[in-house]
Amino acid sequence: MSEAAGFRLERLRGLRASLVPHDWAWAADNADAIADNWERRRAARPSLFDGRVLLASAWRIAEGICEVAFFETGFARFLAHRDAGFPDRSVANAFAAIVPCGADGAAILGRMGIHTANAGQVYFPCGTPDPSDIRGEAEVDLAGSAAREFREETGVELPAEAPEAWLLLEGGGQLAFLRPVRFPEDAASLATRMEAYRRTEASPELDSFVIARGAEDLGSERMPGFIEAYFRLAHAADAVD
Repeated sequence: MSEAAGFRLERLRGLRASLVPHDWAWAADNADAIADNWERRRAARPSLFDGRVLLASAWRIAEGICEVAFFETGFARFLAHRDAGFPDRSVANAFAAIVPCGADGAAILGRMGIHTANAGQVYFPCGTPDPSDIRGEAEVDLAGSAAREFREETGVELPAEAPEAWLLLEGGGQLAFLRPVRFPEDAASLATRMEAYRRTEASPELDSFVIARGAEDLGSERMPGFIEAYFRLAHAADAVD
């Protein structure tokens, strides 16, 4: 296990997630603040939608396997909790993301569009899990969520032979499950392919792609903490087999 930028990194042997009932006391106790925060956010970005998302209420690692319990809640609640600095430490923003790497070892990140809740931030294509990631009655498909978000935002399919190896970056109210994947072309060619797809979208979530070999290529003001931690602790060239 390694630590940097307020995050700790662990390499995982496996990942399991399930949906459980959870009475989120913090959200009930802060209903007025949540409503005020949503009104402020919507005034700035009217396209925001209070859909359903999944947050983590419990997690543990045993023998390299991370087990995560999720519950369903509203996006406005999640956003208020995040904007407040994740005051309820029993609840985390848990999400999975593909880390796309070119054959030259550089990683590709997306810059969020101005109409999104994270406008201008630069990170790997990903999203908070939602009910579409539930399989059967209670399984949460984090691997499928990562692949879906990646495909929706880049138009690129994962190589069939890519190993499914996960890294967990935990810190700052987040559980970032990252799967580094190396593609056969160099990063510039891969980014060009992603950009060509982005330009076909009527309302793309991303406004551009960024190639980086380290945190110094991004600029700290637009870089979430888990991205800085990734480049410090598991640089793409070293994290991909």
